[in-house]
Amino acid sequence: MVTEAVEVDGGCNGGDVKFVKCECCGFTEECTPTYIATVRESNHGRWICGLCEEAVKDEKERSCSEEDALDRHMRFCRKFQSSMNSPPRNSTEALISAVKQLLFRSFDSPRALRLSSG
Repeated sequence: MVTEAVEVDGGCNGGDVKFVKCECCGFTEECTPTYIATVRESNHGRWICGLCEEAVKDEKERSCSEEDALDRHMRFCRKFQSSMNSPPRNSTEALISAVKQLLFRSFDSPRALRLSSG
């Protein structure tokens, strides 16, 4: 389990690109330091990948605050990672498995009440 983002110089473009690991799912992305700072600023100092950011946005729309949605998603990812009996053979399998779990989870999340106009 990753508790803080890991950044590694990419060696490309004079070090302008870094690899950063998602604090939720562990997925690694290649990003600029400016983008990394922007994502951390919008997520209470935590680095999360684009997939997890979308899951947090979806959770926030359903029923809770942004910080609660982020905490809830991080707990889900930790629970998911600890529940896997055998680790996937590669990162592609890990990504597919994570998306599958997110889809199943979306059926269990509370739905936001929609107000009808009229």
